[in-house]
Amino acid sequence: MYDAIFKVVIFGDAGCGKTTLAKRFITELYLPGLHMTIGVDFETKDLKIDGSRVKLMIWDFGGEERFRFIFPRYISGAKGGILMYDITEDSSFVHLSDWLTVMNGAREQMPILLIGGKLDLEVIREISYEEGKRVAKSMGLDGFIECSSKTGENVEECFKILTKLMLDRIR
Repeated sequence: MYDAIFKVVIFGDAGCGKTTLAKRFITELYLPGLHMTIGVDFETKDLKIDGSRVKLMIWDFGGEERFRFIFPRYISGAKGGILMYDITEDSSFVHLSDWLTVMNGAREQMPILLIGGKLDLEVIREISYEEGKRVAKSMGLDGFIECSSKTGENVEECFKILTKLMLDRIR
């Protein structure tokens, strides 16, 4: 028996690490060489947060431009979102507002975290932590964190933060 079941969507540009993040969270393993997501991929994981049993249904949305037109249909019923970019790739950061525009108003219905991925590549970083945090705030998002799917740093924390935000909305 679950206290809550939440649909979570992960979205952002192709190649920014969405699938690797989802797989690392689900399996607790770094799985290099994952193939590009075509359309959407789906995973589930159970969490215990502050005494609540929660099932997350994680929808990993393909980031290629050609899939964006179907995104609004896939976010229907979502209770939380992860908008992701690659800290080493300026173009993935520049497109953040494009992704929020595609949501067609759904962003007001759920908490959304901005996540900067590939923190293990700090030495070739293009987007500063401060810039990521500033943009999350300016876009009215519900939080900001950086993570590394390769090392596991902050991966579980990303999902715990989002789950707490979703739980707060139903309490």
